[in-house]
Amino acid sequence: MLHELRIYRCMPGRLADVARRFETTTLALWKRHGIRQAGFWTVYIGQDSQDLYYLLEWENLAEREHKWNAFASDPEWLAAKAETEKNGPIVAAISNQILVPTAFSAMR
Repeated sequence: MLHELRIYRCMPGRLADVARRFETTTLALWKRHGIRQAGFWTVYIGQDSQDLYYLLEWENLAEREHKWNAFASDPEWLAAKAETEKNGPIVAAISNQILVPTAFSAMR
């Protein structure tokens, strides 16, 4: 099992818009494409209070490539993304890392 840590640095004041897009649109599309999320987080105490963190679960890199590419090119996603960004971008930057569990990790 692989996990992908994705961090969305939101435009100032747009974290709620990003969260709303996930909650109302993105998660349903992910479900249709078979993309599994392990969780979402925002910063409660600390720096980067405009960041959204989340983990995706993948069996392997081939599954990630197939499912993520299908999602990213889905016309419904492209339309929703355009609609939510009609007043300008809501995400300033995205970073991601593919993580593998250690032998002592509770998540495998």
